[in-house]
Amino acid sequence: MTRGSFVLAGVRLTHDRASVADLEAATTDETDRYDELLGREGVSEAFILQTCNRIEEYVVADDPQSGRAALTDFAPDAPPEAVVRMDHEGSLRHLLRVTAGLESQVLGEDQIMGQFRRAYATADEAGAIGPILEAGLLKAIHVGERARTETAINDGIVSLGRASVRLADREVGLEGATVLIVGAGETAEILADALAEAAIAELRFANRTKARAKRLAADRAVDTVVDTLDDLGNHLRVADVVFSSTASPAPIIDEDTLADAGSTVIFDLAQPRDVSPDASDRAAVTVRDLDDLEVVTADTHRDREEAADAVMAIVDAEFDLLIDQYKRQRADAVIKAMYRGAEDIKRRELRTTLAKLDDDLDEAGQAIVEDLADALVSQLLAIPTKSLRDAAAEDDWEAITTAIRLFEPALEGDVIDTIERPSAGEASADSGDS
Repeated sequence: MTRGSFVLAGVRLTHDRASVADLEAATTDETDRYDELLGREGVSEAFILQTCNRIEEYVVADDPQSGRAALTDFAPDAPPEAVVRMDHEGSLRHLLRVTAGLESQVLGEDQIMGQFRRAYATADEAGAIGPILEAGLLKAIHVGERARTETAINDGIVSLGRASVRLADREVGLEGATVLIVGAGETAEILADALAEAAIAELRFANRTKARAKRLAADRAVDTVVDTLDDLGNHLRVADVVFSSTASPAPIIDEDTLADAGSTVIFDLAQPRDVSPDASDRAAVTVRDLDDLEVVTADTHRDREEAADAVMAIVDAEFDLLIDQYKRQRADAVIKAMYRGAEDIKRRELRTTLAKLDDDLDEAGQAIVEDLADALVSQLLAIPTKSLRDAAAEDDWEAITTAIRLFEPALEGDVIDTIERPSAGEASADSGDS
C-alpha cells in the first residue's frame, strides 16, 4: 500500500435482502475476481466470502474513493436495494458479526467458521492478504470462537442442514421414509448426522465419487446405499425425500432426471442450485430451496435472543479493541519514521564530531560519544513517543501531523500520508452496515 495509508471498503449481497436466484447470479470465480480487484487503482488487499447465502467483497485502498470505485461492478444484475455498501468501520463490524453467527440465516450456525477460514486461506494463496486485512480477519475468527465458547448462541439447530431436516420432518414426515443425500461434503455430513435422530427407513448417498460417500455411510444405524451420480435418476425414483448439496457449477437434477421420480420432495441447499428451475414443472415434485427455510430459521432467532445479546456485547468489545489496534499501527508507523529521521541526524552529526576529534579520541572514547548520542536520542524522543500514542488513541491526528512537521519537515511526505484517514464526510458517503 502506498506509504502506509489504508481504508477498508466492503459490499455485500446476503440472504436477508437477496433471493437464492440473486445470489446465484452474483457468484463469481474467486481466482479471476482477486486478479481484478488487486489490479484496481489504489487497492492493495482484498477478501471475498462466498457461501450459500452470502457474497461479500472487501478491499483495502489508499482512500475511500478508491475503495468504493474498486467495488462498483459488484453483482451488477442484483436488485440495487439488495446490495449493501459498507464504509471502513461498517466493514470491520460486519466481519465480526458474520463469524459470530449474527448474520447467518440460522442464527449462530457453526458452518460459517469453516467457510470463513477457507475464504481466508484462498485469499492468502491469491496474495490478497496484507497487514490490514490480516488483523481484521484474525480478529473476526477470534470473535467467532468466543461467541461459541462463551455464549449459548449455537445451542440446538446450528446449520442449514439441520434446519432443512426439521422442515422436512414438519412438512413431509421422515418416519419410515427413504432419504437420498446428493453430495458428500460438509453439509452432507451434517444432514446425515441430523437424520440419525429421525426414524427413517433407508439412507442413500449419491456423489460424484463413491469413496467420499462410503465414508459418510460408514457406521450408520440405518440401512445405507452408496452410488455415483450416474444412476441418480433411479435413486430419485426410490427416494421420498431428497437433500442435495453439491459444489457443481450447474444443475445436476433437471426435468429429465426426475422423469420417473413420482412423488418426491427435494431440499436444494446448494449455491449455485443443484435443481434446475424446470424441475418444479413436474406436478409430483416439490422443490424447497434456501429461501423456504425462513420458517424454521425464524424459530432459532426467537429462541436465541438472549444469547444474541451476549454475542453482540462481545462483538462491540472486540470491535473497539480492533480499532485501537489499527490506531496503534498508524501511530507506530509515525513513531518509526520519527526515530528513523532522528537516527539519520544522529549518524550525520556523529560523523562530523568524530572527524573533528579523531586525533584526540581512542576507540573507547569514540564509543562513549556514540553511547551519549544514543542516550540523548532515546531520552529526547521518549516524551514525543508517548504523546503520539496518546494522540492516536484519542483520534487527535492533527496533533500527530503537527508534531511530525515540527520534528522534521523532511519526513512529512512519508509520514503524513501514513496517518491520513477518512473524514467524517467521506465515511458517511457509504451506507455503513445497516
